[in-house]
Amino acid sequence: MNRKLKKFYDFVEDMDTAMFTTRRRDGHLVSRPMANQKRASGADLWFVTYTKADKIREISKDPHVNLAYYKDRTREWISVSGIAKIVDNRKKIHELYAPDWRVWFGDEGGDMDGSPDDPRMVLIGVDIHTAMYMEVNKPQPVVLFEVLTSMVTGKTPNIGDVKEISGGEARRARSSATKGASKKRTASKPSSKKGR
Repeated sequence: MNRKLKKFYDFVEDMDTAMFTTRRRDGHLVSRPMANQKRASGADLWFVTYTKADKIREISKDPHVNLAYYKDRTREWISVSGIAKIVDNRKKIHELYAPDWRVWFGDEGGDMDGSPDDPRMVLIGVDIHTAMYMEVNKPQPVVLFEVLTSMVTGKTPNIGDVKEISGGEARRARSSATKGASKKRTASKPSSKKGR
């Protein structure tokens, strides 16, 4: 994985929550906070939600989405333009499941208990079309000085570098990570002759 893409994923993991934007039926945009899930094959970014959530209907009508992240302390940000897909595959839900999901789904009895087999759970996978992010490599006092100086001089402060990633870069990295993981699984698989 190249440095730019690694930095992007580090930022995503560090910022944790995206403002996830979809288009409503009336054409207007709507955003809501959604927590990132761990990285896994099948999509560049993963989220979990209710099967009956408005965003599911919105994505079904128009899969184009935007994810916006912002880190107030450093002024770093990420903007992702991508295509979302609804994934209700139980195997993938089991793979991504985290115990804290129970908090958001609650236990309504029976199968609706917040476990990975809860029928209310569905995943949203986002494939990146393009992503931009700003990386700040300066100490906070220097950033503050640049901002204050710009207020006096009227010049735009230079507080960080804006980088861009294409969806192709993310897909290539995802593909090579998947191949690497399958090689590791194959290498660690015990011999079928063992114990015979």
